[in-house]
Amino acid sequence: MKIKVMITCCLALILWNQAAATTLRMAFDADPVSLDPHEQLSESTLQFSHLVFDPLIRWKQNGQFEPRLATKWQRLDAQTMRFYLREDVTFSNGNPFSAKDVVYTIHRLKRSPDFRAMFDTIDAVSMVDDYTIDVHTTYTNPLLLNIMTYVFPLDKTFYQGHDEIIKYGETFASSHVSGTGPFILMNRELGSRMELKRNPNYWDKDTAGNVDQIILTPIHADSTRLAALLSGDVDFIFPVSPIDIERTKKIPGIQLVTLPSTRILLLHMNQKRRVELQDVRVRRAINLAINKPLIVEKILKGYATPAGQLSPDRFLGHINGLEPEYNVSKALELMKQAGYEKGFRISMMAPNNRYMNDEKVAQAITAMLARINITVDLKTLPKAQYFKEFDNRSADMMMLGWQSDTMDSNNLFEFIIACTDAKTGLGAYNASEYCQPSIDDDIRQANREMNPERRLRLLQQIERTLYNDAAIVPLYWQSLIWAAKDNVKIQDIVNDQNYPHLGDLFIEKQ
Repeated sequence: MKIKVMITCCLALILWNQAAATTLRMAFDADPVSLDPHEQLSESTLQFSHLVFDPLIRWKQNGQFEPRLATKWQRLDAQTMRFYLREDVTFSNGNPFSAKDVVYTIHRLKRSPDFRAMFDTIDAVSMVDDYTIDVHTTYTNPLLLNIMTYVFPLDKTFYQGHDEIIKYGETFASSHVSGTGPFILMNRELGSRMELKRNPNYWDKDTAGNVDQIILTPIHADSTRLAALLSGDVDFIFPVSPIDIERTKKIPGIQLVTLPSTRILLLHMNQKRRVELQDVRVRRAINLAINKPLIVEKILKGYATPAGQLSPDRFLGHINGLEPEYNVSKALELMKQAGYEKGFRISMMAPNNRYMNDEKVAQAITAMLARINITVDLKTLPKAQYFKEFDNRSADMMMLGWQSDTMDSNNLFEFIIACTDAKTGLGAYNASEYCQPSIDDDIRQANREMNPERRLRLLQQIERTLYNDAAIVPLYWQSLIWAAKDNVKIQDIVNDQNYPHLGDLFIEKQ
């Protein structure tokens, strides 16, 4: 289906000299499923948001906050923070940006099925004047600034009145866009091509970025994507398959950039669908049967870190010494104790174009579980189809990757572990149907605890409980791997969240 987005463009863009333009041709493994920045909390949605919208603040490569549409902020009291907004900013259709757009956007985020859990802490947003807002929280929240990196102000005049949010549905916001970002969407063919041109009225005149046009082509197959780079058809790709890394390093004119990330890959075990998975001994056996270091070594070629918990070592919830354990004999004994010595058959779903070598990882896990007499009926799907099935909890085991939105352990727990609550958004991605009210209590307390030591104890307590309960199967934290032509200075604009700041990308003339 071809979705054409009609945008009102200024005369300067119409007369833009294409012959002199600096064009970035890029190929990623997928494009966003929707143009609505609040429809799905996903990597591709946030990558798109950084192209056509602008956040209030954003993360820098060094982990510090950088002012964007908010120029500064100050805490007024324990539950109120004031944000001062940038003036003389316009949306791509010419409408002026002001505080009313930020208030409108936060209210919309609070009713988004995917985002509401993150924004539930915000009680109200009030306008002080046209370029100042106060954000009031229901309690003191140590992560408010982290949360505000997800506020990409929408044009209230443009969206209001037809701004419903329907996951995978056809709405005004899913096919129309008006943002303040560095690029303007010109055309989109879903799953095939996206074209963007530089916003001639973009407010950031100090950026080193010189890209005038972006052509994004989603290419699902790793080998085809790399071949497009090597043939010169594209300039920048993500991801690079681990099996191609050594070959790519040796090719003149091509650069490879890798970064460790905090994205955790895991398996959910649905306790509502299968009575066998309600037994902690079975869940522990499944964890013990999966050789995570071997998966990282053989399938991911070392470009990941085996995980025994959800929290990576840079997060407060991380517990030193909580390492992955592989022991088939112990797993078989646990299956015997649980009364499943002869095993059983389960269904499993995984994507085949979302995470690094995801299909091969799923196939390897299937073979490993067979060693403890669990027969897995595996079905892999393209990303767009897979996440519809994930939302429906369509299999007994399901793969998920999660990048903490706030760069904090509690975001992992809120979305992946908390008891599912459609009203608050908690547990929105809890396909295990695991529910421990005591964990939910600790999650809520950690969201308001300002003392770092007490907060650390709360988060580690959650992590320890998950380990003891074998609530999920943490697999590994995957690395990020990009490749580009040498003249495309991607090292300056990529980050460990994989939201490249393409508005700041500089391409040297050749």
